[in-house]
Amino acid sequence: MAQHRIVKGVSVAPGLALGPAHVVHARPHVVPTWSVAEEDLAREVDRLREAVDQTAEELRRRQRAVAAQVGERDAGIFALHRTILTDPATLKGVEATIRDQRINAEAAVQALIDRVTKRLGATAAEGMRGWSADFSDPWRAVLDVLMQHDRESIVQGDEQVILAAAELTPQVVTFVARERILAVVTEAGGRFSHGAVLARSFGIPCVVGLSNLLSRLEQGMRILVDGDAGTVQLKPDQEDVDLFLARLERRKTREKKLGLHASLEPVTTDGKRFSVLVNVESLRDLDTFPPSHADGVGLLRTEFLYMERQQFPSEEEQYRLYRRVLEKMGDRPVTLRTLDIGNDKQLPYFKTPREANPALGWRGLRISLEWQDLLRVQLRAALRASAHGDLRILLPMVTSIEEVRDVHRIFDEVRRSLGDGGYEVPASVPVGIMIEVPSTLFVLPSLLAEVDFVSVGTNDLVQYLLAVDRDNPLVAKLYDVHHPAVLSALDQVARAAQAAGTPASVCGEMAGDYATALLLLGLGYDAVSVVPMLLPEVKYAVRETSSVEAREIATQALAQTTSEGVRSVLAGCRQRLHLRQVAEGSELPADSRKRETR
Repeated sequence: MAQHRIVKGVSVAPGLALGPAHVVHARPHVVPTWSVAEEDLAREVDRLREAVDQTAEELRRRQRAVAAQVGERDAGIFALHRTILTDPATLKGVEATIRDQRINAEAAVQALIDRVTKRLGATAAEGMRGWSADFSDPWRAVLDVLMQHDRESIVQGDEQVILAAAELTPQVVTFVARERILAVVTEAGGRFSHGAVLARSFGIPCVVGLSNLLSRLEQGMRILVDGDAGTVQLKPDQEDVDLFLARLERRKTREKKLGLHASLEPVTTDGKRFSVLVNVESLRDLDTFPPSHADGVGLLRTEFLYMERQQFPSEEEQYRLYRRVLEKMGDRPVTLRTLDIGNDKQLPYFKTPREANPALGWRGLRISLEWQDLLRVQLRAALRASAHGDLRILLPMVTSIEEVRDVHRIFDEVRRSLGDGGYEVPASVPVGIMIEVPSTLFVLPSLLAEVDFVSVGTNDLVQYLLAVDRDNPLVAKLYDVHHPAVLSALDQVARAAQAAGTPASVCGEMAGDYATALLLLGLGYDAVSVVPMLLPEVKYAVRETSSVEAREIATQALAQTTSEGVRSVLAGCRQRLHLRQVAEGSELPADSRKRETR
């Protein structure tokens, strides 16, 4: 195996993948750079010339239209831009950059813009700064054409690809249809960022922290992704491929054995039941597991219904979708979280103000209570659908009792309105809140008196407790789900819920690690909700552990004063389960044992 072609990163989502890499630019105004193979340089230059010709033709069209409407003088700017764009010396310079540096056309055009902007923009002369803008504008248009064509070529194709990007974002993970994504690899990104959450939910192998990855990639280069070990291998040879295929076959065998436990009840060896539910991102997730394998849907994220459309979904659209989920799950509960947008989850048709710190800004329930029509429509659709199954409503980003009471008031008004309209509405639909803001920890007894259940969203709770933006690669390494303060908060919630007789679960990403799930069982939680792909191993771990052992794991973890100490306790838990499984001839997948160690 050629070790020099292996790039080491950080595992985000387990799994193995082999296929062609495609570099994407999922963030606006970020131009991707990748290497171009020697034999592809001519084609890359042709891409540049085609984009220049298309842009020049568009400028000519605009010139004619403006001249016809307001006169030739005002249309002159388009003629100037076309002259700049078709200057032979400039075009040859960009072509030379492509050939000499062996980089893609987009990067070469951006390099030209940067050079001119730096040289002319630094001068004090106002006219020179204006000329810098005039020069850059037509070339920025060329850049737009290049990137649009590149996106269209991959989006409209049907080839399965490994997506590569500068940073892991939700836009990268959803760049093309999920069934076409073999894996996602990025230079930066946090293990608990929103992009990471999506990758794990979709079951897509994912590795981040791959330094200088894009400069080493060529579009279409065959690479091998090891989401278990957190590595990417460039241009694997036949020996590497054979080893990969052998590992893949062993992995499938293990998963098949483990899958035999997926349909069994999650009951500890001494008879305590611990519910294992699933997090659902979209309707497609419902096809990735048999409903009988889960105790219900612990978190139905409704944002996808809004994000996949060009306008707000109607009440009828939402009703039909929620009804389908409820009917699919039969008599198992479905917990629907009301719209949770804001921060990095933006809707293209609902512009929110730019915020200096969006993670602490206008998001979640704050938007729903400000735009109450959104909440009322969603609640009407949900209540109508509740006649077809066991529905529960979950409120995100709750910070105060007043917010909960405001929702209860709106909820009651919607219920009465539906009843008056002749709709069949259940007498009682449980309403719960997410515990993800530290303020809720200090008013828990009062909040618990207002709700029917609570679900801890550890993804946000951890970032707020530790003051670490989980989407910021500069501080991602400080985002630590094993911090003793996080465990203390989880313990506090479990104790308060038990005292109030209120069901409590954890739906955050940390619950997907089976050792951590056992810790949560030991703390006294009633359930965890995980991505579908992790159902079998979490259920297996519960069935192989006694409630006494789980309490001991929790006690040992709470006694630790460092994150490393907590990880050591969980590592010991994994080792015990691993040895049991080896004795039985059916061990847990290796990635599960490694996923939470650092």
